Amino acid sequence: MPTRPAVPDDAGLLVEVRRLALAFPGAEERMSHGRVTFRARLIFAVFSGMTKATASAPVRQYPRSVLVKVDPAEHAALSQDPRFYVPAYYGPAGWLGLDLDAAPVDWQEVAELLDMSYREVAGPRLVARLDAEGSPAGR
Repeated sequence: MPTRPAVPDDAGLLVEVRRLALAFPGAEERMSHGRVTFRARLIFAVFSGMTKATASAPVRQYPRSVLVKVDPAEHAALSQDPRFYVPAYYGPAGWLGLDLDAAPVDWQEVAELLDMSYREVAGPRLVARLDAEGSPAGR
C-alpha cells in the first residue's frame, strides 16, 4: 500500500516519481524520517528535501523535489543548474535535490537522474538486471 508523503502532493508529482522509481528492478517504497524513499538495496531516491542552515542562510524547504545520488563526474555540472540544490544530510555523500517546482518538469530528465542514482547504489546484480531488462529512462 502506498505511503503518504510528509507534505501534500497536490500536483501529482509524487505519483509520477513513484511510477518511475518503482519501475527499476528490485525497487521498493518506504517511509523514512517522514519522507517517501525508494530503495534497491539502499536508498536511491527521496521525495521532498531541504537545505541545511548555515551562518548566511536559513533552512529552506523543498517539499516537492526529488533527491538523487549523482555520478561524481556529473555533480559539478548539475550543481550549476539553479533547479538543483544540495540537500541537508545527503549532500555530503554526493546527493543533489531537483526542485520540481522550479520549472516545468522534464520527466525524461527525472528518469535519467533516477537511473544515475540507482546505478550508484543498487549493486552489480541489480545493475546487470537493469541493463538486461532496460531502464525506465530508456522507455
